[in-house]
Amino acid sequence: MDRIYRIQRHFYDLTRKYYLLGRDRLIRELAPTPGQTVCEIGCGTARNLVKMARRYPDCRYFGIDASAEMLETAEASLRRADLEPKVRLGLAFAEQFDPEATFDEAGGFDHIVFSYSLSMIPPWHEVLEQAVSRLKPGGTLHIVDFGDQRGMPGWFRRLLFFWLAWFHVEHRPGIRLWVEHKAEDGSMIVSATSLAGHYADLFRLRKPGAPVDTGRFRP
Repeated sequence: MDRIYRIQRHFYDLTRKYYLLGRDRLIRELAPTPGQTVCEIGCGTARNLVKMARRYPDCRYFGIDASAEMLETAEASLRRADLEPKVRLGLAFAEQFDPEATFDEAGGFDHIVFSYSLSMIPPWHEVLEQAVSRLKPGGTLHIVDFGDQRGMPGWFRRLLFFWLAWFHVEHRPGIRLWVEHKAEDGSMIVSATSLAGHYADLFRLRKPGAPVDTGRFRP
């Protein structure tokens, strides 16, 4: 990961804003209540964490990434935004992430976010199951990632998937099937939205149960 992002991290946000659709909608619909915890898996440059922390300032934020190079950029982004006290970062592979060891957070999270990171994680299924287990009762899993592009011209789909492969990114149709299975078996309360001709899929999965009372926010 460091080899891939050593150079890319310097212009990552500038280029990705044109084709990582749905990230800002995910943030708008996140809607955490004061005092809740939000963890982004594959936080990259902390672009999303900065936007979330500004929009919902009375929450606690966490982010992990597998690239130390990318986390260096993330730390710089948080310093510029004066958000270091609100956001904690950790170096970890998603499938090996231990919230207690990394952040001393043993009780789980209220919100877990995957923003175009599952398409870069080979054991995505295992990672999603772990994420569900780390949600508090009433917690929500938020996912935005590439769809199957069925509403786009064939040439566009072929070109995009070919180009993404250069960056070790691929559309994972199994994600939608996993979400549908969670809805069918009743283990999660699911809403799903396709964006721009199925260019991207936006999923919101809430774990049954009453949300934990987090009490008054303490920075």
